[in-house]
Amino acid sequence: MKGLHVKWFTELEPIREPIENILTLNFFLVSLLIAAFLAILPQIIPYIMQLKIVKAFDKKLSTLEPYTGLILKYGTAFAIILQLFWDSILAPEIHLTSFSLIVAIFVVIALLIPHHLATKIGAIGIIILFMDALLHIGWFNTLDYAFYLAIAFALFTQKTKWEKFGMPALYLGTGLSLCWVAVEKWVYQEMSIDIILNHAVPTFGLEPVTFVIISAFIEFVVGYLLIVGVLNRLLALVLTLIFVATTMLFGLLEIIGHFIIHIILITFIIENTSFYNPPVQMHKRKIDQIIFIFLNFLFVLATTLLIYYRFA
Repeated sequence: MKGLHVKWFTELEPIREPIENILTLNFFLVSLLIAAFLAILPQIIPYIMQLKIVKAFDKKLSTLEPYTGLILKYGTAFAIILQLFWDSILAPEIHLTSFSLIVAIFVVIALLIPHHLATKIGAIGIIILFMDALLHIGWFNTLDYAFYLAIAFALFTQKTKWEKFGMPALYLGTGLSLCWVAVEKWVYQEMSIDIILNHAVPTFGLEPVTFVIISAFIEFVVGYLLIVGVLNRLLALVLTLIFVATTMLFGLLEIIGHFIIHIILITFIIENTSFYNPPVQMHKRKIDQIIFIFLNFLFVLATTLLIYYRFA
């Protein structure tokens, strides 16, 4: 199997890296340092939120919260339209068939109709497209795009008694997808290194292999923080800026492939996590929160890496 996001930009055949080349001493040290940083992060955030500039930023964005549903709805429709021009659906690697083309057009029309019943029909269509993609590229590769199921759920639950679960599902689905695609950079290091060399990606003085490992850690941490509900509004802003920067390197394919991610992150920037009770809040004492996040990050990292490697 191969990671699709990396495959967008390289012609190299996917070769799985030996596990001993991944689980190096440096890998363990970086994992421990990141776990320690994340453990103290929830203790720092309350002080950051007291800064005037952060308060003003928060207040301004909170006025846009009523529009997040519309942004997700019409943004998803436009993202599908962009994919159609690339002769693909959901992602550049998933090529259109006559069936998916018909369903995609149906979904776009439904999402563009300003009625909540049409939105629900469009959401069901997205699930059908996801299942069709699963049949063509397999469950392992389709997990890269699990956030489409979260989008469908968020759209389907709009204006229902389950609406409050839509945005948390979107955080969870996007976070899991980011963690999953981050691991492919460790498992298929040569493909990632080839991208760096052929696209002149700046590595800021680091060796390409070191840059790949660190960038994968960053992507994994972003996904993890979205899942646990920490620093989401600021995190989404930073990640969006990173995606905009990479667009300058990879051009049109990057714009089309990640446009839907931009839409999701814009909703995160606006929405924040006022609706979300982070798992860390189960623990009242600060020391318990620190230990929980430290161990939980290492557990999630190890589990995701081993599952990906087993089926890669």
